[in-house]
Amino acid sequence: MTIPAHEYDPEKARSLMNEVSERSGQNLSACYQCRRCAAGCPVGEETGYVTPDRLIRMIALGDRRAALENELVWRCVSCYTCGTRCPNDIQTARITETLKKMAKEAHLEPLRPKIADFHSSFLESGVRWGRVNEMEFMGIYEMKGALKNMKRKDFKAIAEELKTQTDFGLTMLKHKRMHMGLLMSKGRKEIQKLQKKAKKQRGK
Repeated sequence: MTIPAHEYDPEKARSLMNEVSERSGQNLSACYQCRRCAAGCPVGEETGYVTPDRLIRMIALGDRRAALENELVWRCVSCYTCGTRCPNDIQTARITETLKKMAKEAHLEPLRPKIADFHSSFLESGVRWGRVNEMEFMGIYEMKGALKNMKRKDFKAIAEELKTQTDFGLTMLKHKRMHMGLLMSKGRKEIQKLQKKAKKQRGK
């Protein structure tokens, strides 16, 4: 596979590097491309040439578009293997989460819509109650997928997904892995305030 070339613009590079470092809380300038993170990445084979070290390289070169639109941002499973292997403790999972937010703010279409729906559904449920309630969370997620399929008039996909999730849910209930109750945190109001403050700071 041929790796695309990246043009270097010092001003753009500095701006992007500072923004991602600040928002992710990671010292990206400490990366010296040893590739230990790439060797342990469990989704590396599914992301083409984009491994954690390559992603940081895109940011360092100021290639905003490439950094926001690549498979690793959407396929990263936040296992933190990269950070465990990194000699400078750089957690790529926090970088990919930051880039997801930046892509959304830039109104870019996610490369993996289902993953984007899963991410937003998890956040909605967590912010509302201070805890993620499985039934509500999965209900929101499935509804988003069903609405998209309805717009495409793909009723077969809706029926197949309903059957798959019903079978999966019954199996989880059988093994007592499905929690039906409503969980909430005493500090949920503070979480909601923090989210509103963060949105206000970003002008969203």
